[in-house]
Amino acid sequence: MSSSTTAPAQSPIADASPLSLCAREPLVPADRLVAEMVPPPRFDSVRFETYIPDPGQPSQTEAVRVLSGFAAGLGGAHASGAGKRRWFAKKPAAPTGPRGVYLDGGYGVGKTHLLASLWHATPAAPEQKAFGTFVELTNLVGALGFQQTVRTLGEHRLLCIDEFELDDPGDTVLVSTLLGKLVDAGVALAATSNTLPGKLGEGRFASADFLREIQGLSAHFHPLRIDGEDYRHRGLPEAPAPFSDEQVTKAAYATQGASLDDFPHLLDHLARVHPSRYGALTDDLKAVCLTDVQPVPDQSTALRLVVLADRLYDREIPVLASGLPFDRLFSEEMLNGGYRKKYFRAISRLTALARDAKGLVRA
Repeated sequence: MSSSTTAPAQSPIADASPLSLCAREPLVPADRLVAEMVPPPRFDSVRFETYIPDPGQPSQTEAVRVLSGFAAGLGGAHASGAGKRRWFAKKPAAPTGPRGVYLDGGYGVGKTHLLASLWHATPAAPEQKAFGTFVELTNLVGALGFQQTVRTLGEHRLLCIDEFELDDPGDTVLVSTLLGKLVDAGVALAATSNTLPGKLGEGRFASADFLREIQGLSAHFHPLRIDGEDYRHRGLPEAPAPFSDEQVTKAAYATQGASLDDFPHLLDHLARVHPSRYGALTDDLKAVCLTDVQPVPDQSTALRLVVLADRLYDREIPVLASGLPFDRLFSEEMLNGGYRKKYFRAISRLTALARDAKGLVRA
């Protein structure tokens, strides 16, 4: 389910200094938020055919079968009847069967790969399908307003929500209400999710928690369990150890399109940039080089770093770092707390990006 990434080409020491994330404060217009609701670059080319099920996990093969059928069933007219000539102003009959699927499984089992494959396989124009994380969806509501978001997404055939957040009651109620309006408009739904604080089991999610939190929408979702271990570490070599400050700096100067930042300063900068802009923060970057990686000081900072790690991973941007290894970013208290799953996902993704960046350092 992973995609191999080739490290950006190096050149002799570049004439210009590396870019800096700390020097960027992007502004993102609302229309860009809508236009960018498509699978991220890392998942541009994924399909059901490129998902490689673990032979020891039959639920993965079953997930491909069920989701392929779900996508095929979304062909034809919009479920609300939009686009058809209507002689009577009669409310259309509700579609039969669940109009949503919920992918239930641990991190690294390929849920995002499958969700993006569903988006690609659904027989509808790209502008009739939307794909985004829960955070991106809440940002869209903030930018457009609730009613405009309903109108904008209500004409879609499918809405895919990756990493549905169940740890913020206010946002959960907001999005649950939004999804209710979209279901009424005939939009099909697909989601993956996080678990509630204190409900984290050993590597698995709780579909009962998800269905309870979306309350009246539960009947619209068919839970689909996907078992397995984190593919990013399945049969792969150990993550490279951090490099020295000098090695990271030299690689940044030798790599066109690389950024170079001191890690503590970057964490401070993230507090001044809204997380909805973290994707734009990485525009045109070919690599991210960080010096002096240290433990994250508090939970608010840690959650911002999780969002940045997701955006870097989505965009396949290698991360080269000095200081502490990424598996020591978060304290034991954080790793045992309610956001444990998020932090393990960030470690997993940053480790994968560190592997991608290994070739930036010359022997």
